Amino acid sequence: MIPLPRRLVLAVLALTSASCSSLLPLGGPPPHLYTLTPASDFPAGGARVSWQLLVDLPSSPAALDSERIALSRSSTTIDYFADAAWTDRAPLMLQSLLVQSFENSGRIGAIARESLALRADYILLPEIRDFEAEYGAAAAPLAHLQLGVKLVRMPDRAIVAQQRFDATAPAAANQVPVIIEAFNTAFHQAARQIVEWTLATGR
Repeated sequence: MIPLPRRLVLAVLALTSASCSSLLPLGGPPPHLYTLTPASDFPAGGARVSWQLLVDLPSSPAALDSERIALSRSSTTIDYFADAAWTDRAPLMLQSLLVQSFENSGRIGAIARESLALRADYILLPEIRDFEAEYGAAAAPLAHLQLGVKLVRMPDRAIVAQQRFDATAPAAANQVPVIIEAFNTAFHQAARQIVEWTLATGR
């Protein structure tokens, strides 16, 4: 075999080293991941239904359609917590949590995510309007969740009712894990109201 010139060998080694280093992760450590829990504490004696419901993927503003956890210091700004993220995009996470909340109520015939392969009597169309930690005069923020919801009858796709659900919960401290607990409290408030309203409205 013909030996390569020394300069060419060094050049090949340098290119190989650069190529390998480009595969290594860049930036700082990964963010801490957070999620919420579905509502489960439903009052006894509520309406029970035999019909089937599909929960559509919530629509949302682009700023909230993200894994990043949003915060607001004014009515016209949106920022994000550093080194913290949801385990999934906010609309996907809230869709799963709503489905599980309906399941936990134990008062509906069948519940699932919206899919073309499934049939149902109704489709729930949520819209995320607010899902951020709002900072005001207090040192710790207020977790704010607002969902607009439409109940659509199938198969004629007629909107039979619509409602807005607004829930807030103050964080006990200005620390991300504590703020997530406030988000969890606000979601439970909204989810219980959505489940009760949906089951009472559908026929």
